[in-house]
Amino acid sequence: MAGAATDYLAYEATSSSILLRRDVLDKQIVDVNGAKVVRVNDVKLTPYEDLLCIFSVDIGFRGLLRRIGYERLWLLVQKDIPQSEIGWQFVNPLEINAAGLTLSMAREQLAEMHPADIAEIIANIPRNTIQGVLNSLDHETAGEAIHELEPELRSRIISLMDSEHASDILEEMPPDEAADILGDLPEEKAQELLRLMDREEAEEIKELMEHEEDTAGGLMNHEFVAISSDTTVGSALDEIKRQAEEIETIYYAYILDVAERLVGVVSLRELLIGNPDLPVSEIMTEQLKTVDVEAEPEDILALLAKYDLIAIPVLDEVGKMAGVVTIDDVVELFLPYALKRRRHHS
Repeated sequence: MAGAATDYLAYEATSSSILLRRDVLDKQIVDVNGAKVVRVNDVKLTPYEDLLCIFSVDIGFRGLLRRIGYERLWLLVQKDIPQSEIGWQFVNPLEINAAGLTLSMAREQLAEMHPADIAEIIANIPRNTIQGVLNSLDHETAGEAIHELEPELRSRIISLMDSEHASDILEEMPPDEAADILGDLPEEKAQELLRLMDREEAEEIKELMEHEEDTAGGLMNHEFVAISSDTTVGSALDEIKRQAEEIETIYYAYILDVAERLVGVVSLRELLIGNPDLPVSEIMTEQLKTVDVEAEPEDILALLAKYDLIAIPVLDEVGKMAGVVTIDDVVELFLPYALKRRRHHS
């Protein structure tokens, strides 16, 4: 049997090869099923037909003990050591050396994850691998993930990115979110990215950046559905469908007069159940709750909570409708502090 080894051909690695010692063992991987970054302590190999295949990776303490030869000894003291394994189909290496197939798999799986989960992965991987992860995403998904990051990290990422790529991502983001990110960047970098963006979108973002970040003007989004009072319910729904791809969230249609002053509001639910031939003036609410551009987050949140609103209109200095602030935009300001307090007291 000793001479049987001579029957095997020497393996020659290619640029797309994934080597266990180099690319898997002791490396960070993305568990795309559990949406987290973990470290591989051991690998479980299983025969399949004439092949020896990777069945799972061990990310737990037991795998580490096995690697260093202390698993049996530890079992004498601690009879039960929980298994912590992840099936190979749910993981992708992060530190890869031109492994095109693996990167392609990661692109497909990452694209299906929630942006908040992608952001958590980005926040926990080596800085030199972040660019590769972002490059594997479409611009819209990349923008959503970047916005979920802590301001300091997202500013660092945008600053290190190729400017053309960064501007493309910012263009796909809702203007208020893009304004948040650009507002945290050095002035020179922010202006460079704005110059590379579509002129109309850049102007909209610049206008938002003129307001203080923690005011209604800084939180609002310019994109909302505006209709006239003589528009029928059916036509209003058609208009919502037409604008749906361009507007981040649609909860209400706002009725404006010829001077762009707000005269009423109708919810999407009311439009869906209303008579298509009726003018919206017949079903709109005229007793409106609004805030001005200088309103503070605490006051906005109080109004949203008191009147059970999902969004609230923002009026400019002359009473024209400037935008809307949604409840998630306001809650986002307070939520990080609540989480930090909970961690501190736990």
